[in-house]
Amino acid sequence: MDASQIIFGLTALLIIFSALRVVTTRNMVHAALWLIVTLLGVTVLYALLQANFLAVVQVVVYVGAIAILFIFAIMLTRREMRDGGPQLNKGWPLAALISLAVFGGLLALLYNAPVSERLAASLEGQDTLGALGQALVSPDAYVLPFEVASVLLLAALIGAVYVALNKKQESDK
Repeated sequence: MDASQIIFGLTALLIIFSALRVVTTRNMVHAALWLIVTLLGVTVLYALLQANFLAVVQVVVYVGAIAILFIFAIMLTRREMRDGGPQLNKGWPLAALISLAVFGGLLALLYNAPVSERLAASLEGQDTLGALGQALVSPDAYVLPFEVASVLLLAALIGAVYVALNKKQESDK
């Protein structure tokens, strides 16, 4: 077992633990901070795969923009930072079984699909970073999902500001 496998194992454990903390913590600001830890763990995995561009994009876009936007939205709404309701509902065992079944199906699909050989052969001698950049701005590829996500995040931020201003105006009266 070499150093990269040990780092991968430790990072995977960190990602799983922090992702569980995101959905189980009662404090919303703490959940956003655990989300940042999860996203930074994914950055480490990208760095281990020597996907430096994706590692930098992960830090800049997800950690630097989206997670901070979540924290600002939480703080702008000035709601109770602690969730007072129950963390689990009566249907959690069924949900856990269904999620395990889906996870098992995805593992079986990935294990039986001979995609890696075809993908490696198709990318042989190509500029993968250029192909990724072209896919991100091409109308036939991923430009529409990115635009929809940006409009959704903008709407969330505007909604948070609107709720914060309404609460402030109501408290001033």
